[in-house]
Amino acid sequence: MNKTDLIQEVSRVTCAYIEARDAVAQIISSMRESLKRGEKISLQGFGTFSVKHKKPYIARNPKTGEKLNKAGRKVVKFKPSPDILS
Repeated sequence: MNKTDLIQEVSRVTCAYIEARDAVAQIISSMRESLKRGEKISLQGFGTFSVKHKKPYIARNPKTGEKLNKAGRKVVKFKPSPDILS
C-alpha cells in the first residue's frame, strides 16, 4: 500500500477524495514534525515510530580501500505491534 492507496481507502469512508487527501497529508506532516523534534509516535494496534541516533564511524570504499569518515545521523525506526502479525 502506498500513499495513493491510503487516500483511496480513506475516501471510501469519507466519500470525498479531496478531504481524504488533505487528511492523509496532514497526518503525515504531523508525524514528520514530531519525529524531527525527536518524539516517539505510538499507534496502538499498529506500531511505534522512534528516532535513533547512529554514531559516527569509519567506512571503507571497497573498490579503492580508502577509509572514509561517516558522520553520525538520525534514522527512523519502526517496531510493529504484535497485533499486526496475529
